Amino acid sequence: MAAFQIFHSSNQYWYHLRAGNGEIVQSGEGYTTKASCQNGIRSVQANCQPHRFESYFASSQYGFNHVAANGEIIGRSEKYTTAQSRDHGIQVVLREAPEAPVQDLS
Repeated sequence: MAAFQIFHSSNQYWYHLRAGNGEIVQSGEGYTTKASCQNGIRSVQANCQPHRFESYFASSQYGFNHVAANGEIIGRSEKYTTAQSRDHGIQVVLREAPEAPVQDLS
């Protein structure tokens, strides 16, 4: 099962959504407080609908941005070598993020 992981680096809090296989599927921006990072995770969970994902291909790599209702990017994928792998990553987020537990590693 996937899990959100909060960590602290460079005076900011960050999250990763790590899939059950240990791979990072999506990462958030840096937040100045842990509470803001936790709010970011809640936004990801609330915006898990297919139309909230923007797929792209750039520099010979595939990826996606997870976008909130206000149009702001709330998460970015890791880079993938195939569109199929990217699409699988989106499906993992859609299926697992809404109920994923949060691990505080900060």
